[in-house]
Amino acid sequence: MVIATETTSGGSHHRRLTFAAFLNSDPAAEEEEQRSHGVDVDAINPSTSNNNMNMNKEVHYYQQRQSNASTTSGESSPNQVLSPWNQTYSPYYTDTTMTPSMSPSPWNQTYSPYYKSPWIYQRRNMDDDGTDNGLVGTIVRQDGHVYSLAASGDLLFTGSDSKNIRVWKDLKDFTGFKSTSGLVKAIVITGDNRIFTGHQDGKIRVWRGSKSRTGSYSRVGSLPTLKEFLTKSVNPKNYVEVRRRKNVLKIRHYDAVSCLSLNEDLGLLYSGSWDKTLKVWRLSDSKCLESIQAHDDAINTVAAGFDDLLFTGSADGTLKVWKRELQGKGTKHFLVNVLMKQENAVTALAVNLTAAVVYCGSSDGSVNFWEGQKYLSHGGTLRGHRMAVLCLAAAGSLVLSGGADKNICVWRRNGNGTHSCLSVLMDHVGPVKCLTAVEEAEDGDGEGEKGDQRWIVYSGSLDKSVKVWRVTETASTVIGGDVF
Repeated sequence: MVIATETTSGGSHHRRLTFAAFLNSDPAAEEEEQRSHGVDVDAINPSTSNNNMNMNKEVHYYQQRQSNASTTSGESSPNQVLSPWNQTYSPYYTDTTMTPSMSPSPWNQTYSPYYKSPWIYQRRNMDDDGTDNGLVGTIVRQDGHVYSLAASGDLLFTGSDSKNIRVWKDLKDFTGFKSTSGLVKAIVITGDNRIFTGHQDGKIRVWRGSKSRTGSYSRVGSLPTLKEFLTKSVNPKNYVEVRRRKNVLKIRHYDAVSCLSLNEDLGLLYSGSWDKTLKVWRLSDSKCLESIQAHDDAINTVAAGFDDLLFTGSADGTLKVWKRELQGKGTKHFLVNVLMKQENAVTALAVNLTAAVVYCGSSDGSVNFWEGQKYLSHGGTLRGHRMAVLCLAAAGSLVLSGGADKNICVWRRNGNGTHSCLSVLMDHVGPVKCLTAVEEAEDGDGEGEKGDQRWIVYSGSLDKSVKVWRVTETASTVIGGDVF
């Protein structure tokens, strides 16, 4: 267990767990501590207590780091900031004393008479009220908290802590496949219809759809491959010490795979893990090309960028830039810049490849961005969340941020480099953990103004639901003015 030691001005010492150690702490010890404070831990559903504990730890960790940072700097808690973008300004949320689950929104799933159904699908016709941005539908299936999303064509893939990968077509339950262990924390899909999934147990699994049987998916391998694992395992030089008296193969993650990213132009897959390493995989033969000790704490997010750059964000508060360069007969990734170093954890990344902009979400609720056309100079900060930003997605000139405050902020990048908040999407009753967006197909009648680009956005939440939204790039701003 890695523990950071800090010294206060009074000379006393206290120790702060790193992110990975925090999440891997002993549940039995925590339970005993809860009992000592009179908490009825036996009332927790035994079948879900471990998953709920891990989920609560992950969200609480970011809140704890932010609370510590605010105390150190003398600033007020982010929960006390009256941002004009928070949910209390929503037309559906007029009573600031109400909890989000008590919101009178007609699209709140708890108001549905079918709420107890194993799965729920609700659809709203956005054209009826002329609204540009808003909720289209809701999917709920009792598979647990939704941790990951990926869209390919008319198919949506969702990963949860039930270890299931569900496949939805036209927002209806189409099929699914299940791993033997490890909740699904990341999903990416290649152009040749391979699905890579990153799991809590440290494994990366590979799946492929059947060409002869529609809707049938089977596991075709894992990373590293069995052949490479056996070949490397016989050489002691291929092992690295991860803790006292424990050695593991460098080509294999030994803690949760938290993030995946593809660069299909280069034929590479990147994986980041709570074991603090970044690994580079070749798609053609599934070989591990590099294993990099990239950060001092858990890697939360990785994003392939423009100009052969790679971005990684960590619970150690840093955002790092890596460059792929030739070395001898092969290539390697070298650290070229550290864009951010702060107390708050870096929790999410998204890249606008067209405009060459990288967005970075943090546990303090802010989104910072850097512009590649200006040599990665800092462009500004978007402040729309009162709690940690947990996910980001780029879509055309839009960037969407989902947070632990249960909201999704929709931002538009303007021609002069500033950003405007178009809307705040509020219907989840749990933290928004993952986002993905696909361009909406044009109507057959060709209606719609030229340049009015529409996107379908999928959001997965720890409230066990996936919500479907429509957003447009030409919508009016929420309150008006630009946000920097």
